[in-house]
Amino acid sequence: MNPLPSLANLAASPYEAIMDLTNPGPGTGSLPPRAHVEDGLPTLSLNGDWRFHYSDSLAQAPEGIESEGFNDVVWDCLPVPSNWNFHGHGAPVYTNVQFPFPLDPPFVPDANPVGDYRLTFEVGAEFLAGALLRFDGIDNAGTVWLNGALLGTTRGSKLPAEFDVSGLLRLGTNVLVVRVAQFSAASYLEDQDAWWLPGIFRDVTLLAHPAGAVRDVFVHAGYTAAGTGTLRVELDPPMPGAKVEIPALGFKAPLNGAALQGTALDVGVVKPWSAESPSLYELRISTPAQTLRLNVGFRTITVQDAQIKLNGVPLLFRGVNRHEHNPDLGRTVPAEQVLRELKLMKQHNINAIRTAHYAPHPFLLQAADELGFYIIDECDYETHGFEDGQWAGNPSAEPQYRAALLDRMQRLVERDKNHPCVIMWSLGNESGKGENLAAMAEWTKARDPERLVHYEGDWACPYVDVYSRMYLKPADVELIGRQEESPLPDAIQDTHRRNLPFILCEYVHSMGNGPGGLQEYQDLFDKYPRLQGGFVWEWIEHGIRQHTPDGEAYFAYGGDFGEKVHDGNFVIDGMISADLDPRPGLLDYKKVVEPLALSVSHDWRTLTVRNKYDFLDTSALAFTWRVESASGRITHGTLLVPVTAAGEQTGVVLPLEVHAELAAQRVLTISAVLATDQPWAPAGHEIAWTQQGSPQAPRPALLAHGAPDIARQGHVLSFGPATFSLMTGELSSFKGIPLNGPRLTLWRSPTDNDNGKDHAQPGSPRPATTWQDAGLPLLEGRLQSMAHDAGELHVRVRYGVPVARHHVDVDYLWRTDGTAMELSANLTPSTGWGRTWPRVGFDFQLPGEFSQASWTGFGPGQKYPDTGMAAQLGWFSASLEELQVPYVRPQENGARAGVSQLQLATERGGGQSLTFQGTDFSFTLRPWSQEVLSAARHTPDLVADGISYLTLDAAVHGIGTASCGPGVLPPYQLAPAPLSFKVLLS
Repeated sequence: MNPLPSLANLAASPYEAIMDLTNPGPGTGSLPPRAHVEDGLPTLSLNGDWRFHYSDSLAQAPEGIESEGFNDVVWDCLPVPSNWNFHGHGAPVYTNVQFPFPLDPPFVPDANPVGDYRLTFEVGAEFLAGALLRFDGIDNAGTVWLNGALLGTTRGSKLPAEFDVSGLLRLGTNVLVVRVAQFSAASYLEDQDAWWLPGIFRDVTLLAHPAGAVRDVFVHAGYTAAGTGTLRVELDPPMPGAKVEIPALGFKAPLNGAALQGTALDVGVVKPWSAESPSLYELRISTPAQTLRLNVGFRTITVQDAQIKLNGVPLLFRGVNRHEHNPDLGRTVPAEQVLRELKLMKQHNINAIRTAHYAPHPFLLQAADELGFYIIDECDYETHGFEDGQWAGNPSAEPQYRAALLDRMQRLVERDKNHPCVIMWSLGNESGKGENLAAMAEWTKARDPERLVHYEGDWACPYVDVYSRMYLKPADVELIGRQEESPLPDAIQDTHRRNLPFILCEYVHSMGNGPGGLQEYQDLFDKYPRLQGGFVWEWIEHGIRQHTPDGEAYFAYGGDFGEKVHDGNFVIDGMISADLDPRPGLLDYKKVVEPLALSVSHDWRTLTVRNKYDFLDTSALAFTWRVESASGRITHGTLLVPVTAAGEQTGVVLPLEVHAELAAQRVLTISAVLATDQPWAPAGHEIAWTQQGSPQAPRPALLAHGAPDIARQGHVLSFGPATFSLMTGELSSFKGIPLNGPRLTLWRSPTDNDNGKDHAQPGSPRPATTWQDAGLPLLEGRLQSMAHDAGELHVRVRYGVPVARHHVDVDYLWRTDGTAMELSANLTPSTGWGRTWPRVGFDFQLPGEFSQASWTGFGPGQKYPDTGMAAQLGWFSASLEELQVPYVRPQENGARAGVSQLQLATERGGGQSLTFQGTDFSFTLRPWSQEVLSAARHTPDLVADGISYLTLDAAVHGIGTASCGPGVLPPYQLAPAPLSFKVLLS
């Protein structure tokens, strides 16, 4: 049979061949990559308002746009840089693993939005001797014309592309045109668990580059065991006679002879660079054409004894994964926000960043050099969507993608190679296995053997320098720490991997309420030298700010923009909100990773200080103490603590005045704070703290009293100062205040972790599904009996759920002295309830005026069995609103734990009040019911109804990290079992 003749495609756009969207290779026409440096030559920012036209597809896009004479006066204006979805064109799409289009590489869907950009700009004579045009980021595929001439195409959305425009630029008016397609063959390389956001989203710059200018520079600044710095400077092209100078060191030298050939220069004694002490020196490189300036930090990175070492010292990463996101601008993040983020990280004891999953804006690395962070700089590469098909056709293993992947790796390394903060190059994320990854690693090690290569997706680790995993349960991490992990089939590979340092490049998935179990990981990092820390997933939530019709703001997530394919609120998984408010998980992380371990003896006589910094001693810190009671701060002071070297421990005898304050219902708090202002926090900022003592007051016994009055009137029973419903057995009022309850509850509004699958138990059901199937939200009581005997009121209620036979019997015993009421509740479950309950609590309803809470216990923030490390012991107060944590997808939140006394009042410090006293209970107080909280998708769905909903919890299930990782660890699981609870109401 003869094949059909090849016919012209009548539907083809005349731009298809030029844009070449189905080409799996790199972009075309751009120059070899090079470093971002201040080169002393003129620059012209082309950021600003450009003319813009949006089309739903290439077929609908206008023709002739590249012509200088094209009439664009009717086009819109769009700021550059920006993502066009945030300016009324198209809509954002969020997916985690799946692609938002058919998996049919290298082809793209017909519904492929196109944005056309045009800019008319003026050029002076300083650019006419030679110039380059740089785009720092175009998502996804750009085609570029200048003055009607095609410059080429761009691929690799988060990497720079430079074009030589010498000879094309004119003195005066010039016209730059860019056509951007949202999808191309390169989209299969950028499946990065984030919004798909097209556009020219990073800076556009014109750079003067005359003949004789330095094209590129690679600075190698090492640190020796003798405390001296070494300097090796590679110039492209070589410039005999160029001079290098470090003014702060008084160092000057010509780049001649051996130095020109790559021999390192000795610059003398230097302060080494580290994240804890980021000492930088300005380096000047002078040639006849220019003077280049860049900051250098002297440091040497090695792997020895299965440990990553900086300047010979093992590191411990207290890290986060960071995507780039702004709730109003998308992936165009202002420099001011970047600085705010980095300062927040430093303030919360974070020392490392993985740039998930692409090269960040160059400004981040400049700021990280200065403020001090260890960076895993990650290539713009992820193909996670291929996993569902057992990685068939995965670009990591397909020869036609090798050039593109090498191009991406080269552009990453060349751009960022001069930053001391970058200590590892990462080949990408979740991209399976394949020879292309090996080729990327091989090129990287050849180009930059002084840094490490990272990649998590190939657990055999054949071409990397660090063993990296995600979301392992603590027991598995411990085996790795002991070098007792399961062996690889290949003995040589196994020996290689077993002697690599280990990190968790993603762990403790920070989605919604959580993460739980932080401390267990950190304890392992502290115990086993091979375990060098981890990087929390992730730093910032990717909410997009939207407004209800009446103007109330909220954050949108996947599915809120009408996407056919999306992954819901899985994009809302950060330690800070989209507008940079710390979540409780960040406060916990700060406490867990604090670089000082402080402990006070029970007799308040001694303090132990263990310095967990890698390099710094404690000379930059001051130590303060305070003693508090229910009436407030009693006294406070400062401590003289001997300077303690990194890794060392010091014992301090506390002043007699501290010990003299030891008494019941008092708490001693000792803090380590910054002694002086730092670039990232003012003096007095707290770094670490510890406490000793207890705020718990003994629960007063009921006064001896005669038999309380008891009377029945209609459906109401009066018993002392309270009334009860004879239909339910519950309180109706107390001292004239409407008070309904207690009512047993075993349900909580599912957290994102409750809705997750426990990675430690493959195939296990989601906890929330199990609880829902067990009918916990539908729990209802049946009054079995009410009896009065010897001055006590006995109430028995059986709680069950529709259809099921299992039940819980609760015996409520009420006693009163005529003023207060004591409740003893004894709970006995039948069999058949399953493995866990989310809580054992007792619900009450009060008038909404009871909106002020004061309590003794842990605070001021929330605490669950495996979270709340940041909570301190003491005496706290908060309004009803302040008690809530406004998670983007509403869920269980706001529990205060370890409570011995809770007072609810109608006014802060006054008004009517109710007090509950007990031992180690938790409470939540909300202006909406559990049903409303469970049904809500966004914060505006939560509408107060005039009732204050109080839950007193006798026991609570942990939180875990099953949204992506292990579920609740065994010590924090709440299994159905008999339980007793006692509280005094006054």
